[in-house]
Amino acid sequence: MIAAELINHMIPPLKPGDPVDRAISWIEELRCNQLPVIENGKFIGLVSEDLIMDSNNIEFKVKDLPLIGKDCHVDENTHFYDIIKVAGDHSVQTIAVTKDNLDYVGAITVSDIVTAFAQSASIQIPGGIIVLSMEMRDYSLSEISRLIEENDAKILSSSIKEDPIDPSKIKVTLKINRFDLSRIIATLERFDYRIIARFQESKVTDSEKEKLDMLFRFLDI
Repeated sequence: MIAAELINHMIPPLKPGDPVDRAISWIEELRCNQLPVIENGKFIGLVSEDLIMDSNNIEFKVKDLPLIGKDCHVDENTHFYDIIKVAGDHSVQTIAVTKDNLDYVGAITVSDIVTAFAQSASIQIPGGIIVLSMEMRDYSLSEISRLIEENDAKILSSSIKEDPIDPSKIKVTLKINRFDLSRIIATLERFDYRIIARFQESKVTDSEKEKLDMLFRFLDI
């Protein structure tokens, strides 16, 4: 998925001359604590609920507030992994989508990205999860994939993260399209891969799915 496909068309942009009470009203209505601000059709930053509360003056206009996230924008063709990185690097909940010269196209919230990710095939297809710990120099997804495919399984998704305790090591998380991971684990361990966690999913019943759907509706995501 790319940014153009994730735009939340319910989020309107503010303008510098808009009154702060309009921003408050939209934030409350949309349950979105950050809104994009545009000037002459170009993205110039974000106004947040915290900024408004800190100003403690409903007579202010948006231009009277110190905007945040002036660099929190992505191109329409940006992949959603990179959108998450931008949000994480700047600790924001809203990211603007722009064309050349910062021409504003729309906005994406972190909640939109989480929802899209939850609906992706790698999440929806049932299976199990294995977490490996290894030296970065030993990491080879093709080799790991070969061993897993020898057990008639496929890697649906993978991610790596630096080990916070030992920066020379990484944690590799694999989603695999199998419930029973015992043979795969035995194969990986035979080739000296260190497994630090495993999660063997069970099939979701219709009743459980209905409960999950109710939870998502309650959380409004």
